Amino acid sequence: MTQMKWSNIVEERLEENLESKLRFDESGIHPDILRAVHEMGFEVMTPIQEQSVPVLLEGKDIIGQAQTGTGKTAAFAIPMIQKINPEIKRPQGIILCPTRELAMQAAEEIRRLSKYMYGVKVLPVYGGQDIGKQIRALSQGVQIIVGTPGRVMDHLRRHTIKTAEVKMIVLDEADEMLDMGFREDIETVLSDMPEEHQMALFSATMPQAILEIAGTYQQNAVYIRVTPKELTVSAIKQAYYRVAKKDKIRALCRLLDYYQPARSLIFANTKRMVDEIAGRLNELGYEAGALHGDLTQAQRDTVMGQFRKGTCSILIATDVAARGIDVSGVDAVFNYDVPEDIEYYVHRIGRTGRAGRKGRSFTLISGREIFKIRSIEKVCHTTIRERQLPTVEDVIRVKSDRLFAGVMGVIENEDLSKTRKEIEIASEKYGFSALDLAAALMHMNMGETPEEIEEEQPYQERGRGERRRERGRRGRREERSGREERGSRGDRGDRRERRRREDFGGLDERRKTKSVSKEKTGKPAKSKSEKPRENKKGSDVKAFGMFRSKKK
Repeated sequence: MTQMKWSNIVEERLEENLESKLRFDESGIHPDILRAVHEMGFEVMTPIQEQSVPVLLEGKDIIGQAQTGTGKTAAFAIPMIQKINPEIKRPQGIILCPTRELAMQAAEEIRRLSKYMYGVKVLPVYGGQDIGKQIRALSQGVQIIVGTPGRVMDHLRRHTIKTAEVKMIVLDEADEMLDMGFREDIETVLSDMPEEHQMALFSATMPQAILEIAGTYQQNAVYIRVTPKELTVSAIKQAYYRVAKKDKIRALCRLLDYYQPARSLIFANTKRMVDEIAGRLNELGYEAGALHGDLTQAQRDTVMGQFRKGTCSILIATDVAARGIDVSGVDAVFNYDVPEDIEYYVHRIGRTGRAGRKGRSFTLISGREIFKIRSIEKVCHTTIRERQLPTVEDVIRVKSDRLFAGVMGVIENEDLSKTRKEIEIASEKYGFSALDLAAALMHMNMGETPEEIEEEQPYQERGRGERRRERGRRGRREERSGREERGSRGDRGDRRERRRREDFGGLDERRKTKSVSKEKTGKPAKSKSEKPRENKKGSDVKAFGMFRSKKK
């Protein structure tokens, strides 16, 4: 194994000038692949594609650092397809993905790109699907395999995937695979590759473990980087809202009602919270689905199918489950919980603002979470603006404007003569006016008037010393208040005098007890706390009548 020499790594800086973008037909891509690319509606490459495709076509190893949704799949799929020999009916390219959903989506995109490359077959392999079915498909001849590390490793052990002809292997979303505990499986797969092969590693972040794998299994890799700033600031409007935890659901509904995104993603940190949000939104009349690791494969497929078709317009997910989501047309991303890991913020908002479209990101924070926002801004080199929640009047105005716009279209394009007659008959029968009927129908369509949400007071973004001084001042105020309730100093006398009275008062009580006992028994009573007498040299009397043990 050859360690990568970082002095040989070339870091490619990306240019944002559209005029300098590389066109697909200028990049040396096979005409049959270009035909499929143009059919998919693409003409110019994204930054990661522009930097990766030429390097991979040259046969070099690469490390690509780019966020989800930047076109990484095409960046490695196009060179891989171009290197395939359709005459060889054995695996020639392997792609490892962290989740079943991402493996299926990557396989589908590769099929579209290889549509006119006749004889090239693609197969996704993942856990949760009958392995016998996968074995039968492999036996019929497959050149490109897209799968999760565990299932690919299973096939390697069964010798149902043979690697002798493998020319290229790709690790997609490598950081996520490591977070999910796949490092050992990944290294098992990589160690089974032939000596002469090409390796591409793509990841949104570059933790030390990624660099270690790259150093072990790659040689003189070219490092290509797309920074978070280039990805997020230009295409996505980012905002955060200060909301008390108890008001988060209502704040979420307020934003959904005001902006009315056609398709939106909501992120929560736990599976339990995902289920709670989905349940509450469905109760309130929204079409929402939940996606997390506890769902079966059939349930996950159903939820994702509904989200893609538009029958479910809102998807609530955990970070791990969302890494398999690759759906175009997501208008808004809501961070119901601020991510525990700053890097997840990049993954989350990367689901919107794709392919040159605009997107929105909303983050709900409370209390000290403002400091997480500041950390995200620092790490991602971006600015997240604080905004106020839309008011009740704002929501009503937006809803009524959309309603009236639809009504005007019906008035202009439909024949309403029969409807007017029905309204006139009902108005005479029940004794209401046409205005009353319009108001009732509008109320039915717009729903209940939302409740006001109290704005949370901003957490003071002060230094530690100032907060400590404030706590000290507050503590002294409380102490003074407690003393005033117990009584003034004049009522209690001098502190030394009080202690002296307390000491002698206790001594008087003990003397009275001894006196009473002597009268009854004729013998002096011994106190339980009283110790045997000692000579002066062997005793050490402490203040207030407390005794220490005898010194030796």
